[in-house]
Amino acid sequence: MLSKRIIAALDIREGRVVKGIKFQSIREVGDPVESAVAYEEQGVDEIVFLDITASHEKRGILKELATSVAQSLSIPFTVGGGLSKVDDMKEVIKTGADKVFINSAAVRNPQLIWEASKVIGSANICVAVDAKRTGDSWNVYINGGRLDTRKNAVEWCQACEQLGAGEILLTSMDTDGVREGFDIPLTKVISEVVNIPVIASGGAGSVEDFVEVFTKTNASAALAASIFHYGTINIGDLKNELERAGINVRKS
Repeated sequence: MLSKRIIAALDIREGRVVKGIKFQSIREVGDPVESAVAYEEQGVDEIVFLDITASHEKRGILKELATSVAQSLSIPFTVGGGLSKVDDMKEVIKTGADKVFINSAAVRNPQLIWEASKVIGSANICVAVDAKRTGDSWNVYINGGRLDTRKNAVEWCQACEQLGAGEILLTSMDTDGVREGFDIPLTKVISEVVNIPVIASGGAGSVEDFVEVFTKTNASAALAASIFHYGTINIGDLKNELERAGINVRKS
């Protein structure tokens, strides 16, 4: 059985780590390099580094910051935000990042997933999907949650797999930053209709939330930001508790 992964998210704006609630009320919470190193010391499995305003402001990724963070870590590291060309993705991989993720650009040009998978490999391509409930289904949002594409999230995730994505980073906009638990219905359906790893994101507030997402869905990993940024949960302690609950996690 594959070990479940614990992933820390570093949302970056103007060179600083920030966090919001339901993609709103963004505030600064720390230094990205210091945060990344601290998480590695606690035993986190991977770190996701996202420039949260790159797509909206039509900027490129903060490559210098990505390089600094990557050089400070020995654990896998994913970079995203504003990546719209395969050449840009190649550059980010050269900084030392293990994977890149794309979101808005992939929705606008799905063929980008296919092209990127052929150049840097499917294993290095993660498609981030920001989803929000609309009635009995979920819509895909882009530009940092600002634009409703009207795309069905389930169908989009299936399309991403078919186009060559190696992983889905699934964020529920309804639970993001609220700390009342992951979006189980959304995560469950997506993780059951695709055969690639799904990272659950949005809503982690307690150890029990991680236990729930790993026992009630097929998520391969769970990502959190707020509870790690503010020291609510120590990653090493979280892994110990997950093991006690019978969940296979990677040893620190």
